[in-house]
Amino acid sequence: MRIRATVAAVTGALALTALAVPAAQAAADSGTPYTLNASFSHLSIAKAVKVGSTNEVSVSYSYTLTHGSTVNIAAKDFVTDAFLYHGSYTDTAPELYGDNPATCTATSSTTATCKGSINIYPSDGDLKNAWAGGWSAAVEAVAFNGQSQSNPDMSKVGFKDQSGLATTLVQRYSKLTTAASATSVTKGRSVTVTGRLTRADWEKHTYNTFGGQSVKLQFRKAGTSTYTTVKTVTTDSSGNLKTTATVSASGYWRYSYAGASTTPGVSATGVYVAAK
Repeated sequence: MRIRATVAAVTGALALTALAVPAAQAAADSGTPYTLNASFSHLSIAKAVKVGSTNEVSVSYSYTLTHGSTVNIAAKDFVTDAFLYHGSYTDTAPELYGDNPATCTATSSTTATCKGSINIYPSDGDLKNAWAGGWSAAVEAVAFNGQSQSNPDMSKVGFKDQSGLATTLVQRYSKLTTAASATSVTKGRSVTVTGRLTRADWEKHTYNTFGGQSVKLQFRKAGTSTYTTVKTVTTDSSGNLKTTATVSASGYWRYSYAGASTTPGVSATGVYVAAK
């Protein structure tokens, strides 16, 4: 559920967010909001957000709010938050919001540190597969100044937004498996290692195969902690992996995918093969 509703200004060119009001209660045009004396900086958010096929994901953010001395950020009807948008910053851009406004703590009479989170619900249709990759962050603030939020005089409401404050990756969560053809192999002989790479399908709410990807076959000798790459294998159209490797010592075999902007890297759990 979203708590951010849109109230169009008289010109139709400005979208005002009424964070605490359901969209059905948004007022008709009743003036143009004035530009709130506020600015935003130092927005911090995770470099990447991994989103699966169904489970809700929350990502925290923080930013600095600077405001004029007449702006009362402690007022119950002052709201501010950060949100993500995909592509250009337009009214039609895909956007992701939090379930609640940010919480701001004053650090001086005109500055505050604001913290909140963005909540993503893939099972509710928040995302399309084509939107995986780079997103940008913006911040907004609304001062209702005592106006009824169900029927405000918009000319008495202050609004400010600021885009391009940070970037992040919203990625389709990936899964990778590894299996070996035998649990023990004579030294100098080969073992067949299979696996499969899949990633979240946000539209079908399942995991789809991920073909044509370069994946490393790695080996870790028993008693050590570091994996070494043996060779690189490409997933087939069904995301499957299959190759052979010579066994020279007992240890663990696994596949490891480095990832891309749309899909996070992932390493499978190693499978143990003893050398006889």
